[in-house]
Amino acid sequence: MRITIIYDNEAKRKDLTADWGFACLVEEADTPTILFDTGGRGAVLMANMKRLGIDPRSVDEVFISHAHFDHTGGLSAFLEQNNDVILYAPVSFRGVHNVKQLVYVSDPIQIHHNVFSTGELDGIEQTMAVATDQGLVLVVGCSHPNMAHILGAASQFGKVYGIVGGLHGFQEFELFKDMGLICPTHCTQFKSEIRARYPDTCVEGGAGTVIEIATGGGPT
Repeated sequence: MRITIIYDNEAKRKDLTADWGFACLVEEADTPTILFDTGGRGAVLMANMKRLGIDPRSVDEVFISHAHFDHTGGLSAFLEQNNDVILYAPVSFRGVHNVKQLVYVSDPIQIHHNVFSTGELDGIEQTMAVATDQGLVLVVGCSHPNMAHILGAASQFGKVYGIVGGLHGFQEFELFKDMGLICPTHCTQFKSEIRARYPDTCVEGGAGTVIEIATGGGPT
């Protein structure tokens, strides 16, 4: 499994633009390529994709975590380049019609043999869960629902191995004690505390970060 962070508040590479928001590309063998969220501004999203060598036409599906602008602002610009996609959106998100297929998600669903959605939690946000050899890797937008709720909803699909994305004001750090991968991005308020507590499993985010979960091993 490979996760490439396209859009984040920080940039790991000087040729990429940092901006308030989040988007990443999720790639897994024998699975459609998924764009998770679209950041806040279309120009930034598309420029970063180009510099990362990501062709918008290579994306098969778009997964929107929640309706806030910093996760949906780049959607229109992306769809101008490629609207031949399946869009998975929480039921609280409205207004998109020019796609191949629009799937509103309210309850937990299996999207592919190894990709799941927790369903829209607390009326605001869905989380993606991808099954790997190490366990589930969760991709989150802002973690507006309580983290225990997110982890509990995801655990119906398997044991949670890692989490990537915005963690907002999350402070229940003990919930991550058994994880093998933690990558706090975007709106996470307590990054330094998470890094200090989990130095061996915490990975720096930022646009340009690439996380790979190797078969039979941990993140690389």
